[in-house]
This record gives sequence, C-alpha cells and structure tokens, in this order.
Amino acid sequence: MRGMRPEVSLPPPPPSGEPRSLEEKATIDFRYELVRKGIHLTSLSIPVIYSFITRELALTVLIPITLAFLSVDLARYYHKSTSDWFYRWFGWLLRRHETDHTTKRLNGATNILLSATFCVLLFPKLITLTAFAILIISDTSSALIGRRFGRRRFLHKSAEGTLAFFVTAIVVVFFTPKLEGLPTEYAIAIVAAGVGALVESLSFRLDDNITVPISIGVTMWGLYALLLPSLDLFKLV
Repeated sequence: MRGMRPEVSLPPPPPSGEPRSLEEKATIDFRYELVRKGIHLTSLSIPVIYSFITRELALTVLIPITLAFLSVDLARYYHKSTSDWFYRWFGWLLRRHETDHTTKRLNGATNILLSATFCVLLFPKLITLTAFAILIISDTSSALIGRRFGRRRFLHKSAEGTLAFFVTAIVVVFFTPKLEGLPTEYAIAIVAAGVGALVESLSFRLDDNITVPISIGVTMWGLYALLLPSLDLFKLV
C-alpha cells in the first residue's frame, strides 16, 4: 500500500562531526517538500475568505469539508481500497510519520482543516485571521529555510528555521486586521508570534498545524484581556 511513496536515502553525517541540516535528516525529498508547501500556501485562502464572511457561514463550509478529509484520512488505515487509492495519488507527498500504520497520524491537509475549524470555533475573528495567517506563511518559511540552511539546533528544530518563522510572522502582523490600530495591538500580535515560533520549535504528539495557531490565539486573547480590556474583540465580525 505504501509502495508508491518514494523513499528518501538519508546521507551520512558530515565527517567534521557538525550537526546535520534538516535537509539531510528529512524523510521527504526537498522537491516534494516544495510541492507540499505550495499546497500549504493555498490554505491562506481560508483566512482571506473568512475575512469577508461571517463565522456561521465559515463553519457551514469548513465543517463538512473537514469531516470529509478526516474520514478519508482515517479510512486509509482500515480500508484497503481507500488505502490503495490514497497512496497511489498522494503517497509521494507524505512524510514518514504520516504513513505509519501503527501510530495512525493524520496528514497535513487534514490537520490544517481541523486547525481552521477549531480556530473559527474558539477565537474572535481578529485573532483567527492573525493566528492562521502566521501559521500558513511562517510555517512555510520555517520549513524551507530550516531544511535548506538549518545548522544550529534550537529545541527540536533549527535556529535558522525558527528565526525565519518569527521574522515572517512579524511581517504578517503588519498586514492582518487590528481593532483600532494601537501600537499595543501590534505588540500583542508580535509577542504571540514569538510564542508561536517557540511552540513550532517544540515536539508534541499533536501536529504543529494545530498547536501553533492555538498557542498564538490563546496568547493574543490573554494579552488583549490584560492590556486592552476595554476593546471588544468580537467587534470584527
């Protein structure tokens, strides 16, 4: 069932004893990673579209799509015909942990949709738009920069990838909506972006497509309550 997924031969450690880059330790070829991240970037359409529609309409669209992806993703572990079809078309895009029939991990697309649904359900629109935009842009930057240039370890990722996450997240902050455009609002979002970068660098059982936006969302909401309690975060609908 997994024969269609290309196996990546990992090169030996450098003779100097220096730590291997993320590219050298990857379980998917870099050209396939580029395709994955290209697909990942299309998810930016979720916060863009959500900025123009109501929460209720967003959930009406998101929930059925998420359930469909989740059903197929789970079925590939238990139903042979679904498994054969799934790996024939998408196996080459999956990382090693996404094809482990023992742990039965969900793939990235399913986790993105689950994340979007959770964020829309849990957070005010302003927070969801910021958290999810950071996830899409900064996670892509972190993965590509980390794989190509990562040499220095930072927690479970590379310092270069984490820095790329944080820098691009700051850029995103200046393009996402604010209630009144106060300097404190930008500071709140930047601090939350730093938390997101830290969480992305850690290793959790739960996928970082879910942990990163939720950690950013919780941080933003808490800081708004602490520093700008008079602002109504639900004003943006």
